[in-house]
Formats: sequence, structure tokens, C-alpha cells
Amino acid sequence: MIKSELVRIIAQKNTYLYQRDVEHIVNTVLEEISSALANGNRVELRGFGSFFVKSRESRIGRNPRTGEQVDIEEKNVPFFKTGKNLRERINKELDKLSLDQETRISIQNDSIEIKNRKRISESTLNRP
Repeated sequence: MIKSELVRIIAQKNTYLYQRDVEHIVNTVLEEISSALANGNRVELRGFGSFFVKSRESRIGRNPRTGEQVDIEEKNVPFFKTGKNLRERINKELDKLSLDQETRISIQNDSIEIKNRKRISESTLNRP
């Protein structure tokens, strides 16, 4: 999902708001989160997760093309840690998806092939 899709979905669910107002709200929220992180603050959205900045120390890396050593400077990077509610919801949704995707059925010519992670079976169609 991209920002414009998020704006569209929120506007559809809240018909009393204009899409331009929803876009302004989404931009303001994202800007406030960005500003807080730029100032070194932590942003916590209960049930969703928290955004924070980690500092990575300087180190010596390697150029993958040439193999020569390269000095990598210290830098600050943003991180996101999921909240308990979001983590549980994601895992529950992915469990449903994996059950649906565990068995695949393909029909080719006169045979049906059923592929399961645990077994593969093949049968022939009985056509009248």
C-alpha cells in the first residue's frame, strides 16, 4: 500500500471528510513522526508499534566489487518495532494464508495434480 491508497481508503470509510482533508491529515501525521525521529524522540502508537532511532557506530566495511576495505561513518537509522496487537494480527492472518496456500491444485489436459507440502498425488479425470 502506498500513501495515496491509504488516503483513498480513509476517505472512503469517512465520507464526511473531503479527500484533500484526509490527505492533509495523513501528511501531518507522517510529518510529525518524521520530526520527532529527527529530534531523537521515540514515537509510540499503542497496539501498532513504536518508531525510534538507533545509532550505528563507525566500522570498517568491504567494497563488494573490489574487496578493499572502506571506512563507514557513524550514522543514525530509523527503526520500527511492532506492537503486540499488530504482531498477533499479522501472525493470525499469515497462518490463514499459509493454510490456503499449502495445497495447490493444477489441472492439465486430463489429469489433476494436487500438490501439498507433505505429499504429491496425481489422478486422471473421468470424463463422460
